[in-house]
Amino acid sequence: MRALDNRIPPPVIAAVVAAAMWSVSSLQPELPLAPWVRHVLAIVLALAGISFDLLGLLAFRKSRTTANPLKPHKASALVTGGVYGITRNPMYVGLALLLVAWAVHLSSLWSFIGPVLLVLYIDRFQIQPEERILATIFAEEFPAYAARVRRWL
Repeated sequence: MRALDNRIPPPVIAAVVAAAMWSVSSLQPELPLAPWVRHVLAIVLALAGISFDLLGLLAFRKSRTTANPLKPHKASALVTGGVYGITRNPMYVGLALLLVAWAVHLSSLWSFIGPVLLVLYIDRFQIQPEERILATIFAEEFPAYAARVRRWL
């Protein structure tokens, strides 16, 4: 299955998953929360997701390295500070949080399968190939970083 490694941009995967979540959102059971609680929770989760995404992107820009998830071999710096001290993949955490926010908004328990599918796909076809490449490029730094900081949260 290496044919899928680093081939599809993660935001595209997230958009496909979000559409699938919407398509199953009319199925029961519903999320047992008052509408105002759902809205507030969805907003908080979405803001957290956007924050992780932006902080990750800004850290890449500050380090002047590529943020293109399809070309990890072009990395010129291993970013380990800021939000990368919390998670090795803040932009993927951000996408997952956005999908959780979407699931809360949709109020269908079936929709919560979406973020799980995203995490499984991204972990296998995006993160693992990226980490193999980073371990080659940054042979001394990456193993220590990976031992210190979790892949997700």
